[in-house]
Amino acid sequence: QVQLVESGGGLVQPGGSVRLSCAASGRITDFYVIGWFRQAGWRDREGVSCIGRRDNRAYYADSVKGRFTIFRDNVKNTIDLQINDLKSEDTGVYYCAGSFVRMASVKDMCDGVSMDYWGKGTPVTVSS
Repeated sequence: QVQLVESGGGLVQPGGSVRLSCAASGRITDFYVIGWFRQAGWRDREGVSCIGRRDNRAYYADSVKGRFTIFRDNVKNTIDLQINDLKSEDTGVYYCAGSFVRMASVKDMCDGVSMDYWGKGTPVTVSS
């Protein structure tokens, strides 16, 4: 059973930065697509960034473009999410999720519906 374990969340001031990390128990390159999702109590789950195995191109939600960057380390088997210029609306629980199976494009699979493996999440709170 593949496990994804997130870390790096916490309390961050507005305008600050945080780097989240997701460690996979197996090879990260086995995932057709893997990425980060977030959910705040009052909002639907949102796929913020996903990356595909084939061409290494990343997808970003419009709400995070220019502030979020996803990194994949094939040696460490990790997926990191660098978040800069944090805003209050970035508050939420951030989940790592992935799928071995290509059900659609990387962008379309970043809605989370087709992801097979999920971590337990790491909370990010943006507050002064």
